[in-house]
Amino acid sequence: MPVDDALLDLEMHFEKAMEHLHHELRGVRTGRANPAIVENIKVDYYGSPTDIRSIANISVPEATQILIKPFSPGDLRAIEKAVNDSKLGLTPHSDGKQLRLILPPLSQDRRLQLAGQCKKFAEEAKINIRNARRDANKIIETEQKGGLLTEDEAEKGKEQVQELTKQFETKIDELIEKKRAEIMQV
Repeated sequence: MPVDDALLDLEMHFEKAMEHLHHELRGVRTGRANPAIVENIKVDYYGSPTDIRSIANISVPEATQILIKPFSPGDLRAIEKAVNDSKLGLTPHSDGKQLRLILPPLSQDRRLQLAGQCKKFAEEAKINIRNARRDANKIIETEQKGGLLTEDEAEKGKEQVQELTKQFETKIDELIEKKRAEIMQV
């Protein structure tokens, strides 16, 4: 496997790590209501765990409210139970046809907790990136030992791997800082 192929695989792995981080951050609450907060909550739907977004319409009628309207009125109880069981700290208000989640204003302590949660997600992404870097470096070393790469090519390849790693770690830091600012904004 030439260095270029290893770098392509590495970049693809980094992109997946970034995509996962984006997905995780969408579910972190900020000052405004966002359907992503509840859309991945699992509901016991006829014996199989199903995302709320698959069995209900989720909308944001106001900046501090999330409205969940099940496609089938019989699913309202199961959705309500799933929201109560989730660790969001939101109490659903039912009118028999839909659920209304009212998001209370975030306290400073809760904002700091959420910012810490984002930091944890960032660390997980960085760990994934560093593991992929280690694997890419091992591939380059194996190629060098096998005689497919010269020592200079291997060193250049490792430098390129390190540059790519730094580039993605910087992207992660920027993304987390942006999300942190969003959370801390009153």
